[in-house]
Amino acid sequence: MTPPAGTTPSRTSTQTGDPALDTTFEALGLSPDLVTALSANGITRPFPVQALTIPDAMAGRDVCGMAQTGSGKTLAFGLPMIERTTTAKRRRPHSLVLVPTRELANQVADELAPLAASRGLWLCAIYGGSSMVRQIRALHAGVDIVIATPGRLNDLLERGELTMDDVSFVVLDEADQMADMGFLPQIQRILDQIPEKPQTLLFSATLDGVAGSISRRYQQDPVRLEVVSDTPTVQTLKQRFIGVSYEDKLAVAARILAGAERAVVFSRTTHGADRLADQLDLEDRRALPIHGRCSQNQRERTLARFSAGDARVLVATNVAARGLHVDGVDVVLHFDPPEDGKTYLHRSGRTARAGADGLVVTLVLSDQARDVVGVQREAGVDYAIVPMRPDDERLDDLGAWDAPAGAVLPDTFRGRPGPRGGRPGGNGGRGGRPSNGFRRR
Repeated sequence: MTPPAGTTPSRTSTQTGDPALDTTFEALGLSPDLVTALSANGITRPFPVQALTIPDAMAGRDVCGMAQTGSGKTLAFGLPMIERTTTAKRRRPHSLVLVPTRELANQVADELAPLAASRGLWLCAIYGGSSMVRQIRALHAGVDIVIATPGRLNDLLERGELTMDDVSFVVLDEADQMADMGFLPQIQRILDQIPEKPQTLLFSATLDGVAGSISRRYQQDPVRLEVVSDTPTVQTLKQRFIGVSYEDKLAVAARILAGAERAVVFSRTTHGADRLADQLDLEDRRALPIHGRCSQNQRERTLARFSAGDARVLVATNVAARGLHVDGVDVVLHFDPPEDGKTYLHRSGRTARAGADGLVVTLVLSDQARDVVGVQREAGVDYAIVPMRPDDERLDDLGAWDAPAGAVLPDTFRGRPGPRGGRPGGNGGRGGRPSNGFRRR
């Protein structure tokens, strides 16, 4: 595995100098046994975020890193954490990773488990929606590294099933997402129980707002690191905004997905995700839903089938997709447009990960167009909404033509509005004015 092209590491600290992109894990100071374990998993060269983070983390410094999902940050914090973690006593872990979702907890654990095993270390993923008894048994047996969502970890702390007294290494992964999900009070409750100041690594897509306040409260003179692309991440995606009528919306989506190897489709509601997955199945698109009403076992089975290629389309709600990490997603389809620019960027980040190609398509009903223009503005993009019918040949390869710039507003687009909700993320709007075209603003 090689790092993505077109990314340049940058550093903001009292130190100077940027690590070279052609560095090796050995040169970063990793021990030979970890380098061998990485190589056995096909990982031979560090990504830019890893080249930036590992030396400072290995030296015991706090790190505040701005990096997108899919940039390689799990190994950026995981490798130095494993290097600096020693065998712990029962119920007294030495290292802690806090993540926003159970999916991300499992994904981090799966990625780090073979590397930890090479050191004789035990790790455990702790999250709600699965057996607390099994998690308690693991803690009582002895766990060196805990990877947890804040809610379940607080439950176990209140029960006295573990203590933070020996924690010396903390990672806050996707700190902005945890804050958005309302976890800040629980994070503070956990970190305030650590008696000595631990080494703390914080990673976030943005370092302002709540993420910045967490850094100021819990980090000591952190090195601020950022991986800067030659062009912004959102600009490296192929993005298309397609105007559709309510009657044509499903058929247009099915034609777009026909050419996808692996696609994630976003629906506003859990009911909508279930219905859309069933409809796409009837169109022979092999789709599965994932949302907050699925049990943990259902979610894990769904992700396993999607990762294995048994299903080519995953229909998700926003909450279910947070922290979702599946390699090889080549199409993201916003069947229901996102509510704001931040959600658009987060959803769209499910594709074009680690330098791979990716296509992002947003379907826009006539009465959603004005709000979608606002979403574009917040996300820093500017594309025309191009009306298409299901028989439009351009749908077979949307990446093959250049999308025109310049947002548009609805004027004379044919087709009735959807049954409810004119805001983005809905299925149209009852009472929205009929229209039969788009005009450039």
